[in-house]
Amino acid sequence: MTQKQALTILKTGANVFLTGEPGSGKTHVTRAFISYLRDHGIEPAITASTGIAATHIHGMTIHAWSGLGIKNSLDAYDLDALSTKEYLVRRINNAKVLIIDEVSMLSAQTLSMVDVICRTLRGSPEAFGGLQVVLVGDFFQLPPISKLGSPAHFAYLSPSWKNLKLITCYLSEQHRQEDSSLLSLLSAIRTNSLEDFHHEELQSRTKNKSKSSENTTELFTKNIAVDALNEERLASLTQKEELFLMDTKGSKALVEGLKKGCLSPEELKLKVGAVVMCTKNNPQIGFANGTLGKVVSFEAGTHYPIIELRDGRKLSIPHMDWVVEEDGKVKARISQIPLRLAWAITVHKSQGMSLDAANIDLTDVFEYGQGYVALSRVRTFSGINLKGYNQRALEVHPEVLLMDKNFKDMSLQAEGSFEALDQKDLEVMHKNMIKAFGGNLEKGKSEPKLTTAEKTLALIKEGCSIEEISKVRKLSESTVIDHLVSLEASGRLSYDQVYGLCSKHLIDGLPEIIKAFDKKGSDKLSPAWKSLGQRYSFDELKLAKVLLLLS
Repeated sequence: MTQKQALTILKTGANVFLTGEPGSGKTHVTRAFISYLRDHGIEPAITASTGIAATHIHGMTIHAWSGLGIKNSLDAYDLDALSTKEYLVRRINNAKVLIIDEVSMLSAQTLSMVDVICRTLRGSPEAFGGLQVVLVGDFFQLPPISKLGSPAHFAYLSPSWKNLKLITCYLSEQHRQEDSSLLSLLSAIRTNSLEDFHHEELQSRTKNKSKSSENTTELFTKNIAVDALNEERLASLTQKEELFLMDTKGSKALVEGLKKGCLSPEELKLKVGAVVMCTKNNPQIGFANGTLGKVVSFEAGTHYPIIELRDGRKLSIPHMDWVVEEDGKVKARISQIPLRLAWAITVHKSQGMSLDAANIDLTDVFEYGQGYVALSRVRTFSGINLKGYNQRALEVHPEVLLMDKNFKDMSLQAEGSFEALDQKDLEVMHKNMIKAFGGNLEKGKSEPKLTTAEKTLALIKEGCSIEEISKVRKLSESTVIDHLVSLEASGRLSYDQVYGLCSKHLIDGLPEIIKAFDKKGSDKLSPAWKSLGQRYSFDELKLAKVLLLLS
């Protein structure tokens, strides 16, 4: 199926499994669909199975979007707790289209839990609460791993997959690899049909023993090899070493869980010249989880590392937090500079990347798909410097081999069905989808530049707290609250939005604050502040006033 045909099907509002070989254009079609939706005033929920995968489509993890977080099971209490989170209920109910990228790395259990959350919070028995769901990925790539480190069931084995009644769009074009030799090799691995000449070609890439360029990415299958090379490269730099220690707070068990999920180390050692990868999203500053760069200096005063990205931009990287929340309260928090050394990375973290060249070590491959993913990251055969490989490196999951044939057959059936439709009928289907999702039939005009208060509003709609907005935008919390005051005056805030930003201390104190406003007035806050014994800050009183005006 061509990219154009897949996009035509997506525009009908059908649930779709978008798949194909690496480089076939899955991300391109996904982005084109996102642009189409936005042109018609529909904002999709853009997610992925992992943080790094999410950066490639400028989204968030499905775990964060759904409120699932680090949970590996759901009970009635969990669902009830999620239902009390107003920002989460708003987010899921406002969504019309849910996109999940790199679905091969999402377990069947996780897909089922997201389905349950959507149905519960949207109050609908339909699959995913009636959302249009677009699953993107290639099951020949890395499989899901359970919390215990063992293989998990593929997402297509979830009952939720069947209930979605997905149309399979198997892309057949190739846009990443540029030479026939590499395409032939990857196709042979994918179909379990390697021949002697394929092995000879691979062996020819192991003979290139020239010293690796610093700018050439090193791919390993195990973290221990990655860490060893990164430490060796850092030690070779003569500049002064700077140490950044992780700060932790909260339950020991939860903190340990956060440490495992955080790609930044507890002790981050950096020098000018170090090649690094960002480990968290910060779109306001301009970096994302997976962004690569090089340390060029350290900021005066804050001492934050300044990195230069591959496009020439220079960014100061501040401390950021990773948190676990429960019942609206932060139960654990870790804080660290969101960077890690990146002369070398694991094959897992490379999934989704496109590289001009890579030095690849496949001698320790232990998982189906690792070798295939590593080799398919590179655009040309000449860009591969192979340090070695074992037999498992050239194997794909036998179960996926069988399913892939089914996916291809289903895609051909879909292609035939849609090709048989009259163009006018397709146009009607496209228009009906836009109308059903509350969009505009005419292409939307480019949005005007957001004011600083509108940027704050956008983050509120994403479910960010005042503290998070303050850190992301590098503003004081008082400034963020001033934005709320102006947003209320212009009629762009709801009571629920503001209530969700209030602390328990403020919510418990609302009755007496309102009484103080009645007695002392609220035009000026000082009289009420004094009458309340200074138990509430001016910022809290501003929030209370906004709530009063919205009630």
